[in-house]
Amino acid sequence: MAEKRKVCVLGATGVGKTSLVARFVRSIFSESYRTTIGVTIETRRVRCDERELDLILWDLSGEDEFQAVQTSYLRGSAGWLLVIDGTRRLTAETGLRLYTAARTIAGEVPAVVVLNKADLTGAWDIDDATEARLRRAGLWITRTSAKTGAGVEGAFNALARAMLASEAPSLRG
Repeated sequence: MAEKRKVCVLGATGVGKTSLVARFVRSIFSESYRTTIGVTIETRRVRCDERELDLILWDLSGEDEFQAVQTSYLRGSAGWLLVIDGTRRLTAETGLRLYTAARTIAGEVPAVVVLNKADLTGAWDIDDATEARLRRAGLWITRTSAKTGAGVEGAFNALARAMLASEAPSLRG
């Protein structure tokens, strides 16, 4: 039987959270944009180090409602996928703010940062200094493209491995 882990997908509005989840869970991508209201929940089973995990993915609405709505959604999460739009540097600042607020609310849990929209290299706006600032915050960073699927599996699998690695020895099977 697979173990269940709650994963919250955080980020500014329009960074591609829903698209990444859709690519990971259903292998699809849609060009149409729909704002998430509140939370959408999806599930996908992954195999990690001889263990099966059901990742319960909570795709949270963008930062606009963070203080009012998402606080309760963060409780009980085992990991966070923090999504930043590589074509909009400002979303990195929003992402760091969300990460700090999430840690204050829910404590420290493993987190992976995805710099999404890597297929749009001509419009890339994240510079080395911004990536260095994210790394100084102790965050593991990877590039993804929900459109092409590049890096998506790896990002979620890295988070699954980090969640398993962070468990107390007494919790392991």
